[in-house]
Amino acid sequence: MMRSLYSGVSGLQNHQTRMDVIGNNVSNVNTTGFKRGRVNFQDMISQQLQGAAKPTEEKGGVNPKEVGLGMTVAAIDTVFTQGNLQSTGISTDIAIQGNGFFIEKNGENSLYTRAGAFGVDKDGTLVNPANGYKVQGWMARELNGEMVVQTAATPTDLTIPVGSKDPAKATQNVKFACNLNKNTPEIQEGATEAEIAKGTWNTEFKVYDSFGNQHMLSVNFTRVTGQPNQWRAHVQVDPENAEFTQTRIGLGTTDGVEDTFIVQFDNTGTLQSVTDSAGNVSNPEGEIILQASFTVPDSNPDADGNPYRQTMNISMGTIGSQINTVTQSASQSSTKAFSQDGYTMGYLENFKIDSTGTITGVYSNGTNRTIGQLAMATFTNQSGLEKAGDTNFKESINSGIANIGVSGVAGKGTLLAGALEMSNVDLTEQFTDMIVTQRGFQANSKTITTADTLLETVLSLKR
Repeated sequence: MMRSLYSGVSGLQNHQTRMDVIGNNVSNVNTTGFKRGRVNFQDMISQQLQGAAKPTEEKGGVNPKEVGLGMTVAAIDTVFTQGNLQSTGISTDIAIQGNGFFIEKNGENSLYTRAGAFGVDKDGTLVNPANGYKVQGWMARELNGEMVVQTAATPTDLTIPVGSKDPAKATQNVKFACNLNKNTPEIQEGATEAEIAKGTWNTEFKVYDSFGNQHMLSVNFTRVTGQPNQWRAHVQVDPENAEFTQTRIGLGTTDGVEDTFIVQFDNTGTLQSVTDSAGNVSNPEGEIILQASFTVPDSNPDADGNPYRQTMNISMGTIGSQINTVTQSASQSSTKAFSQDGYTMGYLENFKIDSTGTITGVYSNGTNRTIGQLAMATFTNQSGLEKAGDTNFKESINSGIANIGVSGVAGKGTLLAGALEMSNVDLTEQFTDMIVTQRGFQANSKTITTADTLLETVLSLKR
């Protein structure tokens, strides 16, 4: 009978443990990124009253006789099922859809979390504002004029340079495309201004010098008299100040070259060649790139005392191609510059985070620059992680070491900015488990009271 008392006690104690876990789950039903716990029971060692006997020729075998000594907690697991995603509209809120954890640093200690309610501190560092832990990732660095993120490096703190400057960049490349109307009339000698305007296709496009000042690139196309598939292009930077800017354009050089060139098309209207004013002819294959230069106003002269001149490349497209190339066909003229790579100085106004965790800065001058990228961690046995408080986990000897990389690679989930992952606690399941646990607790209490009644009966035998 004493055994039944202790079996009942073990049942009471362990059902209370299960109730504690259920209570913690219910209390964290609205905790961002929380993962519920689950209790599994197992029976304890049994006392053997009689061992098993094997069969003989005269009689069969006998099973062992054992009395169980109660139960115990087999495991308290953390269940890492996906929680529902809740849209917040806050750019620094990030949810993980799939496997993986965000990495946070508290000094030299690495912690891992699914709660992506991040923010920026006064230094621009991306942190968990609840505890100040710093979110880890990789900062971009400039390589050959491009911002590159080296994800093979060790993750570091992520800093958003709010209010930082993006320096001005001089235009280096301008690209033309679209069409010149085959039916544009030729301009004859002695033509009136109206006839000249009718026979000329004017294009204008904004370009920038090294100071970030804006200039107007004007390229006017006119039919070459007597040549059905030739057009003369006249190039000027700031036409109203053309005498100062002294625009020059040529193939590979602008030294001693004028501001015009000839565009030749074949009988299908496809770009064939370009000839500059010095008689240089473009290569018969590949992209046609002309070099243009102009004098930059209010700039320091060079070492020889000559005015500072800026150079840029103007692409007319690829010979034999109809895509992103100047063409000639019997339809309305539309040839114009469609892209240039210069801009004025700007300030970081905003930033956004995409599904790969890449942080892109949006500047007031219209440019977008990669700032950094969030790091993610996965584990061979994520259920082996230890809880560290603040909805964080830390490595244990059974979780394995963190496999750090970018989202969407090697089993890592994708990221969703402007959303948070909710708790994966299901109240219906928890309340059902609560009822079952309560019944188990009550049943074990009945075991104790019944055994106590039996003991009282034994003690009363003496009377």
